Amino acid sequence: MEYNKIIAVTGLPGLYELLSSKSDGAIVRSLDDKSTRFVASRVHNFSHLESIEVYTVRDNVNLVDILKAMEASTEKLPDEKDGAALKAYFSKVYPDLDFDRVYSSDLKKMVKWFNVLQSNNIEIKLSEPEEVAEEVEVVEEEEKTAEKPKASLKKTAETKEVAKETKETAKEPAKAKAPAAGAVKAKKEAEPVEEEKPKVKKATAEKATPAKKKAAEPKKETAADKAKKTTKKKS
Repeated sequence: MEYNKIIAVTGLPGLYELLSSKSDGAIVRSLDDKSTRFVASRVHNFSHLESIEVYTVRDNVNLVDILKAMEASTEKLPDEKDGAALKAYFSKVYPDLDFDRVYSSDLKKMVKWFNVLQSNNIEIKLSEPEEVAEEVEVVEEEEKTAEKPKASLKKTAETKEVAKETKETAKEPAKAKAPAAGAVKAKKEAEPVEEEKPKVKKATAEKATPAKKKAAEPKKETAADKAKKTTKKKS
């Protein structure tokens, strides 16, 4: 039986072991007579002993600290019904208790609970934060899992960069084959310009040809020429 499963139930005497919880209550077992029963939450409230705190003149302390001090003390436990004896006992065992806010009924309850725990051989100690440790492990696993995509993304980016460089390098020979615009211009300027004079001469010759043809053709006889020829024959 573990200390973290021990509860106090309002309206019921003694302490109980919490066996199972339900939406409308809980199944508990009495540490006094070992009887099991269902306790309705609409009628009773439950308090885990390890969640109970006690007023002191300084900061509040957990009930475990008081019970541990009682366990370590050599003082005889007082009569639960004697208020003065209870106060005298706790003044020696745990003098920092704030007796203005911790009443005789509270002191009586602590003595009774201590007796029940001792008779059931329950070790008085707070449960270790195992759940917190598990949470930390889960968070670490999530962080490791989250880091993997980052590395993958980095690798993908590097692969893309290499592919880009390879593609650009492959394009470079094609660029080398194609001459630059300036080179083409210079080449054109370096080429000899064809002379236009022959074309002009040809054109001149072509223009002169009709005139020569006209000159070669025989002249048509006019009326005056015919008259001259007739006169010459008569004479």
